[in-house]
Amino acid sequence: MRAVFLLIMIQGGILAPAFAEQTCDTSRYPLSAPTERFSDNGDGTVTDDAAQLMWMRCSAGQTWSDETCVGEAVDYDWQGAQDLAAATNASGSQFFNDWRVPSLRDLAMIAERQCENPRINLGIFPNTPARLYWTNSLRPGEEDDGYAYALSFGPAGVQHVAKGERHAVRLVRTAP
Repeated sequence: MRAVFLLIMIQGGILAPAFAEQTCDTSRYPLSAPTERFSDNGDGTVTDDAAQLMWMRCSAGQTWSDETCVGEAVDYDWQGAQDLAAATNASGSQFFNDWRVPSLRDLAMIAERQCENPRINLGIFPNTPARLYWTNSLRPGEEDDGYAYALSFGPAGVQHVAKGERHAVRLVRTAP
């Protein structure tokens, strides 16, 4: 069954899309990022035991509270995403000093290919918006071309986008 977008009336008579619920189809293939693959660290992070990566459960701008992510994800340009990782490391607010913007491969490992709206395990990464997230991946040989890869947890997939565009961020670090 596919997600259906409903139109709702908002003040002023303008129509806007409402958020549809996530749907997952495991009739042909198992989940690609099942809950069992992750260990909850109890502090707003999880460890992907298969990939040996520790992830922040919330998108940048959200806060971990009462077992969920609260607030809205904040969009950054590509350099702003890199600066966010550096500022997080310098502040020590997230217990470690080696957080980074994930590579395209890292981020793709937590994408849930059997789900949509968003394409991520919402039990592990609650309230993740179905939109583009920055990676630190650049095309080989084109490091200075002003573009980087972003991955969408919505229908857009992988895109090569201008570094000046603004997208969501989820930080990662190599697990011990």
